[in-house]
Amino acid sequence: MTSYDFDLFVIGAGSGGVRSARMAAGFGARVAIAEERYLGGTCVNVGCIPKKLLLYAAHFSEDFEDATGFGWTVGQRQFDWSTLIQNKNTEIQRLNKIYENLLGKAGVTLISGRARLETPHTVLVNNHRYTAERILVATGGWPVVPEFPGREHVITSNEAFFLDKLPERVAIVGGGYIAVEFASIFNGLGSNTTLLYRGPLFLRGFDDDLRQNLAQEMSKRGVKLCFNTQVAAVEKGGQGLAIKCHDGKTLEVDALMYATGRAPNTLGLGLEDLGVELSWNGAVVVNDHYQSSIPSIYGIGDVTHRLNLTPVALAEAMVLTRILYGGGYSRLDYSNIPACIFSHPNVATVGLTEEQAGEHCGEINVYRSSFRPLKHTLSGRDERTMVKLIVEKTTDRVVGAHMLGPDAGEIIQGIAIAIKAGATKSTFDSTLGIHPTAAEEFVTLRQPVTGL
Repeated sequence: MTSYDFDLFVIGAGSGGVRSARMAAGFGARVAIAEERYLGGTCVNVGCIPKKLLLYAAHFSEDFEDATGFGWTVGQRQFDWSTLIQNKNTEIQRLNKIYENLLGKAGVTLISGRARLETPHTVLVNNHRYTAERILVATGGWPVVPEFPGREHVITSNEAFFLDKLPERVAIVGGGYIAVEFASIFNGLGSNTTLLYRGPLFLRGFDDDLRQNLAQEMSKRGVKLCFNTQVAAVEKGGQGLAIKCHDGKTLEVDALMYATGRAPNTLGLGLEDLGVELSWNGAVVVNDHYQSSIPSIYGIGDVTHRLNLTPVALAEAMVLTRILYGGGYSRLDYSNIPACIFSHPNVATVGLTEEQAGEHCGEINVYRSSFRPLKHTLSGRDERTMVKLIVEKTTDRVVGAHMLGPDAGEIIQGIAIAIKAGATKSTFDSTLGIHPTAAEEFVTLRQPVTGL
């Protein structure tokens, strides 16, 4: 019988890796985890947590303005970027320590350094070899910047969290979560902000009403949206960066951030040398048990490039660990996973878009409401909230819910439970609303705007 140093060796101490390591150790497995950068992965260090902290900071500019309509006199305002970044760094360091303590208490061996697979059961870290019955790759993703003249002058979200100073003029290239959220951050903190996207409208894959309404709201706030625009080259000069676009336009900025996607972080791990099947973008190809083409090697989270969300990585970690060490088998249901874009205002969604429902559900009813939030009847702010439900006609089942507005993520999280449970439109109609709230609109929608 072969003897290994560990039962499970996890590469990558992000959300999924840490959860799987702790759970496996809790089931009695001997576990090690290797991390070359920072505990907590992207989410804790250069993703979800610091991003939302910066978005909180950015929203204060609107809060100060809104306070006037409620009788408050706000004096001279001054924002200090360095204070925000230092306080953010302190909080992240606290979280790093928490992750370290959690792993230690669980009995997981923490190894600092870059890991590389040598065999299906051997990992090399800091010139030391460790053997394991199973190896889990949970290394997440990494920002990708395409090739073009001057790409060395751009930053990604990784660097944006550690800028020495807030840029007076900033351009962001991209049309996904990160691009939209950082446009709200920089704009809210006072930067002259431009968002460049190659397509006709950002947030491809989201419901069209959400996309269009968010574009209107961001434009109202002063974000310059340039769709159908591609960068041809970037040149550095005495006054900053000159962005040259394919249509001949030139834009001068102090910082240019690229948020054009993230690739699975598999380069240099030794996977290709072992013959592990990788997809076109380097993602680890896995089966329903998160097992790669080599039976002893597994993959979860963003490195598999399925649905790149922190809660998904956590859920996959729990399913896999129960399969391997918990004596049970279950499958993760990837349908009706809620998501939120923490833009200003927030966008949140669960279930099918109107277009998707039309393709997969046959006849549908669409319910939609757009209104001015009660708060802004006194603040005077020109902001609209939108809520939307998609209903399958034959079953009356609610198959999609979408919202644009403050706290949309908090509201859709609750509605996601109802949709996951199979709630019908009649269930929504028979539920009493909490008045006065924006959330009550979801249970007072009576007349469909369209029936397809």
